[in-house]
Amino acid sequence: MAEVNGTIIKQFLLLGFGNHWLTNYLLFINFLLIFILALLGNCVIIVLVAKSQSLKSPMYVFLSQLSFSDILLTSSVTPKMLQVVKDQEGIINVTDCLVQLFFYSGTTTAECLLLTVMSYDRYLAICKPLHYNSIMNIKLCSYLILWPWLAGFLLAMITEILIFQLDFCGPNIIDHFFCDLAPLLQLSCSDTKSVEIQVSITVMTIIFTQLLFVLGTYICIFFSILQISSTGSRQKVFSTCSSHLMVVSTYYGTIIALYVAPSRGYSLNLNKMLSLLNTIATPLCNPIIYSLRNNEIKIAISKIYFQKNPLKDQRQSGTG
Repeated sequence: MAEVNGTIIKQFLLLGFGNHWLTNYLLFINFLLIFILALLGNCVIIVLVAKSQSLKSPMYVFLSQLSFSDILLTSSVTPKMLQVVKDQEGIINVTDCLVQLFFYSGTTTAECLLLTVMSYDRYLAICKPLHYNSIMNIKLCSYLILWPWLAGFLLAMITEILIFQLDFCGPNIIDHFFCDLAPLLQLSCSDTKSVEIQVSITVMTIIFTQLLFVLGTYICIFFSILQISSTGSRQKVFSTCSSHLMVVSTYYGTIIALYVAPSRGYSLNLNKMLSLLNTIATPLCNPIIYSLRNNEIKIAISKIYFQKNPLKDQRQSGTG
């Protein structure tokens, strides 16, 4: 599959962010800290949903799935990236490169679909509250959890099969910090149109349709919020939806910019910046955005990790 002047390519060279040692040292410290915080934040969400009886609703089950996908996403890229940054470049086997691309692509697609599922759940809860429990039953909830993972990794497998059919005749240098699709296609001496067309079709049919669906649900949610008479209830609902909408906008924006046209003329510097946002920043921000603005999660954290109830403490302080 990969050869240089008749010699099989067994490894790729990842260039990372350059050869300036001070810059790489600062990047390594920052990326390592962000990676640890992202893992801790998402693990906390998963543990809370698993242990707290007050977080058994579908909304929090979907949120735990989003946290799990964030862990997979950042774990598939960040450890190798840290090694590349520390050494100012890194070697990766061809097989390991394609495995990394597979898990990154599958998890990225699954996370986009999970965000759509979460928006549909909010639509039912806000626009059809009387029918929510009958519609969002255990069977539908299980299906909505399963199908993003199946669809995401099935589409990633199709891309992998097409990449395995390409020839890599050299050079073997990837100007990136991980095996992303665009710089990998630039190394191929074969016609990459089949891969580019498959990825573009996937983006347009899956990502765009999901994005339109999300926008449609939030238009309905917006009009339903306007009909709520209580100002406090309106602000609470709007706060929850605005958090989700902010995550959706960031995530879908980076994915569309990265993969709508992964051609040879693609800007690799832009690719690196968008990939950092997707693989490092988003997994850290998601638990922060969804947790710090959610009182039920705050209460669950206090009960499980600090063995106290903030609402009870507040009532006691008020009576005292």
